[in-house]
Amino acid sequence: MASQRGESLDTVKTRRKGIDKSHYLYIAVIAAVILGAVVGLMFPEVGKSLKPLGDGFIKLIKMMIAPIIFCTIVLGIGSIAKAATVGKVGGLALGYFVLMSTFALAIGLVVGNMIHPGEGLKLAPYDPSKKAEVDSTVAFLLGIIPGDIPVLPTLFAALLVGFALQKMGPQGAPVLKAIGHGQALVFRILIMIMWLAPVGAFGAIAAVVGATGFQAIVSMFTLMAAFYITCALFIVIILGGLLKIVTGVNIFKLMKYLGREYLLIFSTSSSEAALPRLIAKMEHLGVSKPVVGVTVPTGYSFNLDGTAIYLTMASLFVANAMGTPLDLGAQVSLLVFMIIASKGAAGVTGAGLATLAAGLQAHKPELLGGVGMIVGIDRFMSEARALTNFTGNAVATVLIGTWVKEIERGQVDQVLSGKLPFDEQTMIAGHGHTEPAATETEAPRVPAAV
Repeated sequence: MASQRGESLDTVKTRRKGIDKSHYLYIAVIAAVILGAVVGLMFPEVGKSLKPLGDGFIKLIKMMIAPIIFCTIVLGIGSIAKAATVGKVGGLALGYFVLMSTFALAIGLVVGNMIHPGEGLKLAPYDPSKKAEVDSTVAFLLGIIPGDIPVLPTLFAALLVGFALQKMGPQGAPVLKAIGHGQALVFRILIMIMWLAPVGAFGAIAAVVGATGFQAIVSMFTLMAAFYITCALFIVIILGGLLKIVTGVNIFKLMKYLGREYLLIFSTSSSEAALPRLIAKMEHLGVSKPVVGVTVPTGYSFNLDGTAIYLTMASLFVANAMGTPLDLGAQVSLLVFMIIASKGAAGVTGAGLATLAAGLQAHKPELLGGVGMIVGIDRFMSEARALTNFTGNAVATVLIGTWVKEIERGQVDQVLSGKLPFDEQTMIAGHGHTEPAATETEAPRVPAAV
């Protein structure tokens, strides 16, 4: 029996098995956060003593920052070059995605400065050398984890390598392929590290709550609520307004049309799961196949609106929680860094967290201790990131189809009104090959994230 996407039963079982494992991790992180908060409230001194668990996890994330940044930036430049070669659609898509991602980052900064998340916690960074005096075992175990590599030099080197490979043309293809394999290895290691997230979240939350009490819980919920509200307003006002002005399409009708995909994304915390269905539904909506074939895969790498909002708001939260708020100059430079580095956040679970750590390390390394709080609530915000990213890509496809006059407006109206419903069987007939084609269009890329 084949699935709706024409896959074998074994493939479907394998994918479901992977999703189940992800759910186990999700549940474990939630349980760890609750347990850490309880321990911190009831046994403050015990909670404080658990801080090395969070610090050890953050050190593991720091260890992966440099290889992640290097591989994703080099391959990202290759993706830009390939997308640009498809002509007007590719160039227009890239320009739009860069502009919208930058705008989303700026919105995150504005909202973060309005609500001042994390303010008043005054967390002190963990000092491994100081701890070594009373607990040499902890210092020994933390010392096993390799030290981090400076981020900005890595970013600079990656840019040079990426542009050099562009100039090499076909001769650079084997090198790009090798870096692609290296990237797969790096993200595999990151996946392994993320299975330690419950331990890290438990130690970090217990220590924070033990040191600051109930205020830490209130601050984390404030950040989460502000992030969800910001994403909702971004979708309805910014994306919806742009869609209405340019095409006359109602954002709520488009979201209703994509309802099943939203449920799929919400259950997996990843917009990647809905990629083939988005391609099929955009074509059924009336956007031409060439436009969809270029815009959707490119958007999955370069149009991460939800991730952009998350990165900037989380950065301000950590800075305020550590008692060292970023001035305007530092915020602007952080925004520029995130514009570049967020292109590497289109990866598996944990890539966004690594990008956040990279931005903080590049600007104020002493703030990395506060990332432990984000570990605990990161999974709670993953659905909003994925849904915002997905909606941004759907809106972009309709916009670009309109701009290049490759969309049948009559069919759009019929589909969104329900007169021409989407036939699930078309997923078998016409889109069994969708994923390989999308991956080829995107150039080397890892699954879109969470």
